[in-house]
Amino acid sequence: MTPIQIGNITVSRIVELEGPNSPRFTASLFPDLNDDVLAPHLEWLAPRFIDSASGQLVMSIHAFVVRTRHHTIVVDTCIGNDKNRNVSYWNQRHGPFLDDLKKAGVQPEAVDYVLCTHLHVDHVGWNTRLEEGRWVPTFPNAKYLFARDEWNYWQHKSGDGSGDMIDDSVRPIIDAGLAELVEGEHAIDDDATIIPTPGHTPGHVSLRLSSNGSEGVITGDMIHHPFQFALPEITSAFCVDPDLARATRQAFLDRYAERDVTILGTHFPAPTAGRIVGHGDAWRFEG
Repeated sequence: MTPIQIGNITVSRIVELEGPNSPRFTASLFPDLNDDVLAPHLEWLAPRFIDSASGQLVMSIHAFVVRTRHHTIVVDTCIGNDKNRNVSYWNQRHGPFLDDLKKAGVQPEAVDYVLCTHLHVDHVGWNTRLEEGRWVPTFPNAKYLFARDEWNYWQHKSGDGSGDMIDDSVRPIIDAGLAELVEGEHAIDDDATIIPTPGHTPGHVSLRLSSNGSEGVITGDMIHHPFQFALPEITSAFCVDPDLARATRQAFLDRYAERDVTILGTHFPAPTAGRIVGHGDAWRFEG
């Protein structure tokens, strides 16, 4: 994604992985999804969001770097390197994420805030890095923002089925005194406000951006893929509370559809930024 402007805010995307899912992963992520359900929407989904050759969903794992007038904020920190994970292509990665971050003009020491929309494995990995056998904060001068309800849910768990991500990527931040637990709507500064969007996890949040009359929202996993704008009732198998996840997604559509608001999907491939617009009797994502 070419950096975009939302008023005085600049948003960049640091990609860790992007491409078509495997059929097995798509089926496990969205067990209620099938070709018949998707067929009415292929006109706008393919080839950007559904791979024409394989028919599989195209998705991304990336972080957003948000530069407001006051702060540099990293939103969600992907999978990370050197970590034991139960997903083969996430396990013991040695990817160039930090180099890519620096190429985008951001040194880890210059980050003011890290926001994890929730504490799943693909959103917390670069919270820490391995240094002399220890997990240390990747962003040593940042305050890491976690929703209090989210930490309350995860603090007695070691992982989410994909690996021990709490012990290697979250607890070291708590122990270092860098975590700030937030509740309800929470303003990071004049341009960026955390908003509750629960359901996928108990304390899931999104980030609302507002500057000079322009608005944007970073979704987190409140919505995983653009097809869910047309089919908000289809939810992820990893949602802790599927009914609440559906209700939250529908409320989001009711609020932001047909408005000049930039939607930035945390797992959307390029084009990652766009608007929710009408498409027959449903909605679609227009990048």
